[in-house]
Amino acid sequence: MVNKSKFGTLPVFLTAISTILGAVMFLRFGFAAGSVGFLGTLFIILIGHMVTIPTAMALAEIATNQKVEGGGEYFIISRSFGINIGAAIGIALYMSQAISVAFYIIAFAESFEAIKPWIEANWGYIIYDNRLFSIPALLLLIWLMVKRGADMGVKALYVVVTILAISLVLFFLGSTDYSNTFDSSQLFKNITPEKGFFYVFAIIFPAFTGMTAGVGLSGDLRDPKKAIPLGTLSATIVGMIIYVIIAYKLISSASPANLINDQLIMSKIALWGPIIPIGLAAATISSAIGSFMVAPRTLQAIGGDKVFPNKNANSWIARGTKNSNEPRNATIITSFIALLFVLMGDVNAVAEVISMFFMVTYGALCLISFLQHFAADPSYRPSFKSKWYLSLLGAVMSIYLMFKINTTYALAAIVVMTALYLYISSKSDTNKGMANIFQGVIQQLSRQLQVFLQKSEKANTEEDWRPSVVALSPDSFKRYELLDLMKWLSDRYGFGMYIHFEKAYFSHEYKEIGDQKLNRLIQIISNTHSNIFAETLISPSSTSAIAHIIQLPGISGQPNNMVMFEFKKGETEWLSEVIDNYSLIKTAGHDVCILANSDRGFGYMKDIHIWIKKEDYENANLMILLSYIILGHKDWKGGEIKIFAAFPEAHLEAEQKNLINLCSSGRLPISANNINVISLDESQNKMEMINTYSTDADLTLIGFHESRVKAEGYKIFEGYDKIGNILFVNTLKPKFIK
Repeated sequence: MVNKSKFGTLPVFLTAISTILGAVMFLRFGFAAGSVGFLGTLFIILIGHMVTIPTAMALAEIATNQKVEGGGEYFIISRSFGINIGAAIGIALYMSQAISVAFYIIAFAESFEAIKPWIEANWGYIIYDNRLFSIPALLLLIWLMVKRGADMGVKALYVVVTILAISLVLFFLGSTDYSNTFDSSQLFKNITPEKGFFYVFAIIFPAFTGMTAGVGLSGDLRDPKKAIPLGTLSATIVGMIIYVIIAYKLISSASPANLINDQLIMSKIALWGPIIPIGLAAATISSAIGSFMVAPRTLQAIGGDKVFPNKNANSWIARGTKNSNEPRNATIITSFIALLFVLMGDVNAVAEVISMFFMVTYGALCLISFLQHFAADPSYRPSFKSKWYLSLLGAVMSIYLMFKINTTYALAAIVVMTALYLYISSKSDTNKGMANIFQGVIQQLSRQLQVFLQKSEKANTEEDWRPSVVALSPDSFKRYELLDLMKWLSDRYGFGMYIHFEKAYFSHEYKEIGDQKLNRLIQIISNTHSNIFAETLISPSSTSAIAHIIQLPGISGQPNNMVMFEFKKGETEWLSEVIDNYSLIKTAGHDVCILANSDRGFGYMKDIHIWIKKEDYENANLMILLSYIILGHKDWKGGEIKIFAAFPEAHLEAEQKNLINLCSSGRLPISANNINVISLDESQNKMEMINTYSTDADLTLIGFHESRVKAEGYKIFEGYDKIGNILFVNTLKPKFIK
């Protein structure tokens, strides 16, 4: 049986604090204090912790909501954002952790600067290349980690953290001639650094970023939900306090010039100078150990999720030792990466890229916490809760500081992770990705907006009209013309809800059938890139179905204002059922549109004809507006609208002028040449006239009046056999084209 539960809270704290109080503190913090003064150093600490404290709190929150397994930050991000995004960030995070091992080993070699003069004086040997110290140190560390694993790493941490603590105590107890004459009023003197505040900040910020180091031990903890929050938060807060005290001690013990120019100024201040290089060695080697314990576990978890394209590679990387699941294979890979960069000897440029990847990780963790606060997910019940504004602050500051530190490297980090995401997504079997991140938040935002819109004062429906359509059809999978029409109306200007009608008594069997057809319908809508909201309705009669849909609330937060039906020419069963319920439909106060489908469909989607007759003139503006909206869709690119108006001879000139003015003042894309006013003799058959003029139209809009529906029923929709698809339109109130 694999035992993954060994460690408590202390190893998390020690790993984090030893990384926080690392090489930067000993080698570069004096430079920062001398460059920006005590006040400026406090600002650096404050700004840095505007990222680290929210991140630590976000980590604590997420860790107390879910079981955190091996992989630490990678596990949390991948289980929250999906494997594809988690793996893209995780691979970059792993590389940062692996290269960090080399970075700390190179910094460890810097601690031998103090003994170089002694070696030269006593042995006569001048050491120019610090790799004489760094390479053997790394090889020894590799041997320990491969042979003994995390157990040895944690034991070593106890030793080095003890040395680190002693070195800090002796530093604080030290005194100088400068400290005896120091004027405390100088503490809050504003000092402008030569190369700018953020140049100094970029050098110091990596000192604060070690607080998540202990999270990588998640798979080896007895109780991650307790150890990660307590260990991470306590290390962050203790580290911040220590840095403030160090800043005060440095400023009050040495002149700005000495702080800037002497890299080991702390040894001049300490009660016993040699303890500082020893402490530096302890801090850097402990940071290296921490990174060496964390990086292989991140890689092991990535392999366990089968992220890499090769199955055998995933299996080999994920394999652990029998008794303790130590990531030995992942440790070997990490060793080669660390050795490569140590041999290079200088990773200053890489160090900034490392910071970029860490910042992206911190931003992602804060973003998870922020989104969960707004998603209102009942399954998100952390025992420790951060504040949404702190998580938002951490996410925003992470991105902001990335670009302030180095815009080029920030863009490079984003490009690298985007490329990784696209590559992993192309190879992955899972579709969980970006859409899943914001799903809960979008649902909550949609709810709030709909409630707000419902409470708000409604717009003037005549002047600010836009279609909010609900369509009902029992023949959704026999023909798709109604779906196409809804797609065009819902593309930019309108809102569409399509209801598939199953005529049956509601039962478990028909509920399953309805769900299957809904999924099929959603797939069709998705494939056509439509903005339609779909549903299925199971009802025993057409009357009850129609009564249901005319009472539905609009999906936009505004009420529906139009109901739409369809039928196939020559098939009158469904059409007659709609007409039988026409009085019920009009009760809702909706405009009514009925689409008559022909075998030609919508043809080439080029010509839309609008027929205006004196008996239903009030429908004219609605037909024009609908045509304009349809023509705005890319499917109708290059199409045009033609208006045909049939009036007695005496009114022709006036009606043509009215229509031209209407199109011009309403800025409608209808040329005056496309406005045709036709002389109408009372003896002429209007249906035959429409059949003649609109034979080649791809869509014809014809108005109808309620009085004719009552008098003639569904027969008023028949007889147009020589033309293609027809949209019959009846408006409740005349629309105003402004």
